[in-house]
Amino acid sequence: MRCLIQRVSSADVKVDGETVGEIGPGLMILICAMQGDEEAQAAQLAKKAVNLRIFADENGKMNRSLLDIGGEALVVSQFTLAADTSRGNRPGFSSAAPPAEGEALYERFADLVAEYGVTVAKGRFGADMKVTLTNDGPITIWLET
Repeated sequence: MRCLIQRVSSADVKVDGETVGEIGPGLMILICAMQGDEEAQAAQLAKKAVNLRIFADENGKMNRSLLDIGGEALVVSQFTLAADTSRGNRPGFSSAAPPAEGEALYERFADLVAEYGVTVAKGRFGADMKVTLTNDGPITIWLET
C-alpha cells in the first residue's frame, strides 16, 4: 500500500457539491492499495500513520503524533498513487489493486486508524471528489509498505 500524508489545519472532501467528510487539525491521508496487498499492509500503514511524529511539541520540535495531539484523519482513496511514469508521459495504473480489493483495503485502513481512537472522516471510493485542505507546515510525507 502507498499513502501520502499531509499535516493539516483542516480538510474536507466533497462529492457532487455535498461535503462527505471533514476534519479539523490532523492528517489528510491519501491511500492506494497495490496489487497483492492484504490486511497486513493496511495495518502496518495505519500504525505508522497514527504514530508518525510530525506535530510540534511544546518546544516547537516535531515530536508528537496524531494520537498525542488528539487529531483527526481524513482518509481518501487515490488510485493515482500507483502511477507508473517510467514509459512516456501518460501514467499507467496497472499496479493498483483491482477496484473491489482496493475498496476493501481502503475501508479496512480507515477502520484500523479509527481503532486507535482517532476520529476518521472519509471520501467516497471511486467518486469524483473535490478535496480542500490547509497544509500545516507544509508537512507532506510519503509512506509505502
